[in-house]
Amino acid sequence: MAKYHSEEEALKNYDTSKYRTPEGYTSDIAIFTLLPNEQYKAKDEKSSKYCLALMLIKRAGLDAEGEPNIEGNKWALPGGFTQIEGDKGSAFESAKRELLEETSIKGVHIKHFGVYDTFGRDKRGWIISNAHYAIVPEQHIQDRRAADDAAEVQLFTIDEVFKLDIAFDHRQIIEDAISSVKKDMQQTTVAKNFLPVEFKLEELRQVLLAVIDDNVVNTKSAFFRKAPSLDFIEEAKDAQGNPKVTEPTGKNKRPSKLYKFEEVEPVPSIWN
Repeated sequence: MAKYHSEEEALKNYDTSKYRTPEGYTSDIAIFTLLPNEQYKAKDEKSSKYCLALMLIKRAGLDAEGEPNIEGNKWALPGGFTQIEGDKGSAFESAKRELLEETSIKGVHIKHFGVYDTFGRDKRGWIISNAHYAIVPEQHIQDRRAADDAAEVQLFTIDEVFKLDIAFDHRQIIEDAISSVKKDMQQTTVAKNFLPVEFKLEELRQVLLAVIDDNVVNTKSAFFRKAPSLDFIEEAKDAQGNPKVTEPTGKNKRPSKLYKFEEVEPVPSIWN
């Protein structure tokens, strides 16, 4: 026979102590940008002027109370614990707040890509982390600064990242974030976050080259044939409807057509 006759009664007698619950709920954010590629080779079509970079914080050796900080002096993704009041218990809101507190960055597009909940991933207990990433032009994060429990904040190329002493399981999160960024660069128009509103096709190709390995992108002539036919790319035009072009920059430089992204989200298909 049932002990309770209503949902209110059942909730009043619900015993949470019967279950093991996490000791913390956090958000981490991988912020990607592009930096000049020191290894760029102008005669190599597959070589990009840029390289993918990631912003990391160095955890302070001591916490706010002057006690040894967990995983102190190691490099980590910006992040922290979700607050019930300030964040309304939302990991996404927490990601935005922590990013502002630890790096002084706000107003960037953030996307959730994974949950990390393996027991033992954090020495403090069973801590569940929601992982997010954003890709932004480097000028948007020029005013970054270390704050809260971050001793430093720096940009590293991806090759440099994996030579660092990385805290917690952030190495795995970073690897997954890179995979997510590459997938989105191939399947969405996220590359526009690195470009001006109106751009040359070669500018777009250089951005793509820095992140993905694609047969069409790797070949300049093939990309120039393909890109203008895509639904989400169109010629930029002036008020009279004439195609916009760049100003010639030298005796042998011809003007280049300018393009822009259309607000059409491409849908990947296994049948293409």
